[in-house]
Amino acid sequence: MIVTDRMVFLHLHKSGGTFVNHLLRHCVPTMRMIGYHYPYRELPDADRHLPVVGTVRSPWGYYVSWFHFQAGMQQPNVLFRICSDDRRLGFAETIDRLSNLAWDAESLERLEQALPESYEPRGLNLIKRDVGDLRESGLGFYSFLYQRLYQGAAQPMIARMEALREELASALSAVGHLPDPCISGYLAAAPPINVTRHDAPESYFDDRLAGLVAERDRLVIDRYGYTLA
Repeated sequence: MIVTDRMVFLHLHKSGGTFVNHLLRHCVPTMRMIGYHYPYRELPDADRHLPVVGTVRSPWGYYVSWFHFQAGMQQPNVLFRICSDDRRLGFAETIDRLSNLAWDAESLERLEQALPESYEPRGLNLIKRDVGDLRESGLGFYSFLYQRLYQGAAQPMIARMEALREELASALSAVGHLPDPCISGYLAAAPPINVTRHDAPESYFDDRLAGLVAERDRLVIDRYGYTLA
């Protein structure tokens, strides 16, 4: 979560937010870091008058990126270890378990025991209270992250990662951060940041798993018109 004199930026996990963070750090002198991956509920009262800007991506793309990023780490996070059965499961089985996590009492209990009580300055930054919210949400994991982050924000301006530069420019114009030569130059020329290497998302999903994600994550899919291909 970053606050400037004109807006609040909420960082949705692995959805283009690192690019936006770097832009704001580089170009906006008034920026203040409030917390890493903090949801709107943690925004100080004094800043709640500000408009909210955020990002989103295709849930199918998120799961592919999440899996490959975690699988490539020497010490993946506890969520990946639970859903992949400590790396013994492949992509399809792991994402099946992650998509069904809200209904998996045993895995939720393990996750709750492993998560901290309070936020930390790294990683996905879930805390124990989030497990109960996930259990009650009835949502796929990415839709839960989306709802957790933006819930309470009035009409947030959300840029899709698939058109990030153009839609972010529109949001920054709406809040008054554009026109600005630094921001314009950054949007035009800065390379992508924190990119995970993988093949096209559709190549990882059979019909059953694609349909499971479509069902579990329909909140995001329907709101932004996402399709797998």
